[in-house]
Amino acid sequence: MTGTEVPMNPSKTDEESVQADVAMLLRYGIGAQGPRRTALFGDGAVGAAVALDRLGVRPRSVAFLGRTVRSGGTGYTARLPELLPEPTASDLVRGWLDAAESVARPVEGDEVVARWLEAVAELIGLRRTTRERAAR
Repeated sequence: MTGTEVPMNPSKTDEESVQADVAMLLRYGIGAQGPRRTALFGDGAVGAAVALDRLGVRPRSVAFLGRTVRSGGTGYTARLPELLPEPTASDLVRGWLDAAESVARPVEGDEVVARWLEAVAELIGLRRTTRERAAR
């Protein structure tokens, strides 16, 4: 490795993935390029997707949050009274958005947060599709 690459571990279990400190990855990955951003969209997005999927959150709910961040900003979205239908999931996401808001510059940072939420939504959808196909 050249020192700028992030080692990827494709064999992480859900238990290992869900242990990711998503708030920290957001704080360090939003304003950075390179390995920190890669970790945010890799381990951070996977960990968030596993956690939200376990709480029964639908991909479209997370994608909607991404669109809301893009329209109103990270701070605005974090202060919405009900982020997701499930209160436990809302509390979890609110913590992530609060961490992101602490470093997200308007427009640029908000766009990164929106894209990250959309990536999390896609991963939740992939998890659900894979489970459905395996159950057939």
